[in-house]
Amino acid sequence: MTKIIVVGGGAGGLELVTKLGQKLGRPGKAEVVLVDRNRTHLWKPLLHEVAAGAMDSGIDGLSYRSHAHNHGFRFHLGALSDINREQKTITLSAMNDEHNKPMLAERTLSYDILVLAIGSVSNDFGTKGVSEHCIFLDRPQQAEHFHDELMNRFMQHTEGELGSESVNIAIVGGGATGVELSAELYNAVEHLSAYGFENLSPECLRLTLVEAGPRVLPALPERIAGMAHQELRELGVDVRVNTRVVEATAQGLITQDEELIPASLMVWAAGIKAPDFLKDIGGLENNRNNQLTVKPTLQTTRDDSIFVIGDCAHCMQDNGEAVPPRAQSAHQMAAMVYRNIRATLANKELKPYVYKDYGSLVNLSRYTTVGSLMGNLMRGSMMVEGIIARLVYMSLYRMHQVALHGYFRTGLMMLVGRINRLLRPKLKLH
Repeated sequence: MTKIIVVGGGAGGLELVTKLGQKLGRPGKAEVVLVDRNRTHLWKPLLHEVAAGAMDSGIDGLSYRSHAHNHGFRFHLGALSDINREQKTITLSAMNDEHNKPMLAERTLSYDILVLAIGSVSNDFGTKGVSEHCIFLDRPQQAEHFHDELMNRFMQHTEGELGSESVNIAIVGGGATGVELSAELYNAVEHLSAYGFENLSPECLRLTLVEAGPRVLPALPERIAGMAHQELRELGVDVRVNTRVVEATAQGLITQDEELIPASLMVWAAGIKAPDFLKDIGGLENNRNNQLTVKPTLQTTRDDSIFVIGDCAHCMQDNGEAVPPRAQSAHQMAAMVYRNIRATLANKELKPYVYKDYGSLVNLSRYTTVGSLMGNLMRGSMMVEGIIARLVYMSLYRMHQVALHGYFRTGLMMLVGRINRLLRPKLKLH
């Protein structure tokens, strides 16, 4: 029986392994396995909501093991450390528990077809002090760590050492993550006053958003980015563009002009790269951001039995540009690799992947949503904002849920979510 292993349970990886499990694993046509270093899945574009407390990953996360049971594949907890292409095996490194005690020994799994969907991590570009003093938002655990630190700062402000001092937070990176987190934090402050943080108000939050480029949201049209910039300033965010951070310290961020931006809590969201362990793994071809170079069929350039999707794939388009690292890219790649795996098993010709840009949307919490939509009925793009953009933004997550659970279960989850809004606090308070 053909063994198919998918490493990485992010947006694309989980959608792919779900479909493979249903169509090949459950009927016994193939053995389908998912490998991930985490036990649960959370859609990465929502991590800023976990960080601010608007979402509880413990409740909203999806268990890989239960999902595997329901969809015809097996799950292995583990982190990829090596690939042996000659023997067609992957090595999973030993893992320790939360108390740093040995939990799982090093293991080896064999495959006939391997799919790498490992995603990306934050790129600090070697900036001094960032890894020691800044928090990244690559995984739910990091978002939860930021939330814990955030609640501690707010508690200090209302009941402890800070007294009447402002809570200073700095976010490096004016992309979607930095902009959305900035707005979500102001939304959190407004709600917390109803839960015993009596002296807390938006004026108590001093938030600085630092962007090295000339404007925030460089992936969006300039007019839409300008609207988001203005909205952030009206909320109270100190937006610094054309400002490069050269060092992070315990006191805050130091810019290229040797200015200190005071901050007791700092987030680094200034760029992404594929994880460092992918560099030269298995002798596969990489680019400078550790991404694995693939052919149009999404097979690696040096091994046709290995496919790569999502942020860790370096896939060139006909226009000479690389496919951007977005959730929609991972979704499209997962669908194409599913078809190409089916074609491989049937000894049919594989199809090339063609990226389709459906636009970008940025959600500024409950304040507004802005973005651009690409369509077949118009030239260029259509600018959207307000309630229409908000509905489209929400539909992106619903489409991901439909790919995992189907329409009926997604409808039930939406109903449960509406009920929970009435029963649960508006923010996670612990």
